[in-house]
Amino acid sequence: MDPEDLRAAIPACDRGVYLNTGASGPAPRHVVDATADFLDHHEYVAPVEEGAYPAAFETFDETREVVADFLGADPQEIALTDSTADGIARVAAAIDWAPGDTVVRTDLEHSAGVIPWWNLRDRGVEVTVLDTEAGRVDLDALTDAVSDPDTRLLCCNSITWNYGTQLPISTIVDIAHEHDTLVLVDAVQSPGQVPVDVGEWGADFVAAAGHKWLLGPWGAGFLYVDREVADELTPGVVGYRSVADTGADDLELKPGAPRLEVGTTSPAPYHGLTAAIDTVEALGYDTVTGRIERLTDRLKEGLGDRLLSPHNYESGLVAFTADDPAGLVERLADEGVHVRSLPYPDAVRASVHVFNTAGDVDALLDAL
Repeated sequence: MDPEDLRAAIPACDRGVYLNTGASGPAPRHVVDATADFLDHHEYVAPVEEGAYPAAFETFDETREVVADFLGADPQEIALTDSTADGIARVAAAIDWAPGDTVVRTDLEHSAGVIPWWNLRDRGVEVTVLDTEAGRVDLDALTDAVSDPDTRLLCCNSITWNYGTQLPISTIVDIAHEHDTLVLVDAVQSPGQVPVDVGEWGADFVAAAGHKWLLGPWGAGFLYVDREVADELTPGVVGYRSVADTGADDLELKPGAPRLEVGTTSPAPYHGLTAAIDTVEALGYDTVTGRIERLTDRLKEGLGDRLLSPHNYESGLVAFTADDPAGLVERLADEGVHVRSLPYPDAVRASVHVFNTAGDVDALLDAL
């Protein structure tokens, strides 16, 4: 598969200039077909053949294996979730917090990386917000924050959703671990546009989902949890998928990350997720990142001094100034160009993916 084949398979590209993958990726037909075909099988065929539950459990097992291989992990280090926000919330609910514990997060976090820590306020957990500058983390300030003996966990993005900057995750993790601080990475802007190797990162938790740069269906999230860390977690919510043997007299949680899974959910989105991952692997990351870099270079040159993101390539997310961001986004949509506004900074963001073209970029610049 090449980028032109992928673009031809995405119906949304026939309806407008789509530059908003950072919010939600437009799925290609074969990914939607894989999702729908499995839903048909699960509802129409499986009940009278292998059984609806065995069909679902087989899909869950296969998905963990595919995701683990894609991230450089072990299947027992993968929990299937509904979304990135869901994965972060499950982590927040599973840690044995004590009054006075502190979570450090950057001021660049999406609400998915803000609200779960706020929700711990009645348990005496405090939150320290690390100020940043233009999408950059001051490592000295970060060191000071995680060196506080009350700091229990650090939450940060791999690629910032507003500026599109890549944070030095491996370095950040090393600093945090030197001070016995756990690290959770909101990585949803990474898989599908840049390679992710959780072993190289060394983070304790990595939360992501398939509906952005992987161009998968909604409802298929995934959470990496380091095996040693996972075995120390007690999920805040448990169900039959959380335990090793539901019929045992003395129930035990499953080993590893799957203990964070709960109960019945549709396997169809996960079947779509595996098809989406297959698509990225068929394209190859060299093709994906190379095309994104060329197109974002073109966009940034055209934006000139309106550019807020780094001038050099870091990701497909490009933020730029506007007098009225929300109004501009609405006008552009009326003209068939789809981007989004940002709450912080007060700006507009375009997302450039491998299926986009120079014509898409020029259409945005012409409309501006």
